Amino acid sequence: MVEKEDDNVYFVDHENTAEMVRLINQDRALTKGIGGFFPNEFDPSAARSILDLGCGPGGWVQEVAFAYPDIEVTGMDVSETMISYAQAQAKVQGLDNAHFCVGDLLNPLDFPDGAFDLVNARLIAFLPTDAWPRLMQECMRIMRPGGMCVLTEMEWITNSPAVELLFSTFTSALKAVGQSFSPDGRLIGITPMLGGFLKETGFQNVHLAAHVLDISAGTEASQFIYENWKTFYKVLQPFLVGAGVTTQEKMDQAYEQMLLEVPQDTFRGLIFMVSAIGEKQ
Repeated sequence: MVEKEDDNVYFVDHENTAEMVRLINQDRALTKGIGGFFPNEFDPSAARSILDLGCGPGGWVQEVAFAYPDIEVTGMDVSETMISYAQAQAKVQGLDNAHFCVGDLLNPLDFPDGAFDLVNARLIAFLPTDAWPRLMQECMRIMRPGGMCVLTEMEWITNSPAVELLFSTFTSALKAVGQSFSPDGRLIGITPMLGGFLKETGFQNVHLAAHVLDISAGTEASQFIYENWKTFYKVLQPFLVGAGVTTQEKMDQAYEQMLLEVPQDTFRGLIFMVSAIGEKQ
């Protein structure tokens, strides 16, 4: 396994402002793609407090806090820059029920037992594989009986040779640093694991909800994905090269080719999103 130079398990510098902007837009697209803030089974009218793990710049937390002013909504992220931004935005919007704190998902969560009605975690597949059981136990601990845990992750596929090369290099790098459940590094490999994480921790009524986002040319999401990947595959390059699975020259060539291929009328692509949902008895 290739060792990274620092203890940041996120594949991008988590204080990077360009990444922060990308995550703000991605948050909105993801919420829309999965059909809303919560699974159909969750009743927000009965909730008092909600936690979003790996909240980034806090977009989901702020939107939920605005929509449900009677719910205390907390976001936690390892990035001080993103948490500071989220706090400032919540203050500007007058969201007194939105709260943010800095915290590392690799450590015990600094919340009391039974504190939340729902624990939400989206796109945290960058965690080392051995971190998941501990995190799931912590999620169980901080939830109230009857509470719900929701884990959402994704994979994507396109007809763009450059995008496929960049994606396969990304998944190979995750495998190289021990942050992938894929046996051969061809995929991120996290989506089929989610339900098992919940079941093995003791959650009940575990089930999956699947969604597909069409990012092909001419769709509503096509411009979003172009701007997303324009940032993502640029800020990702130090991780890919540092993992030892490619060279800077290859990534520069693939990146420039991706910028040409994705805007074409012939571009086709799908993002597959899976949410695993479990309840604490």
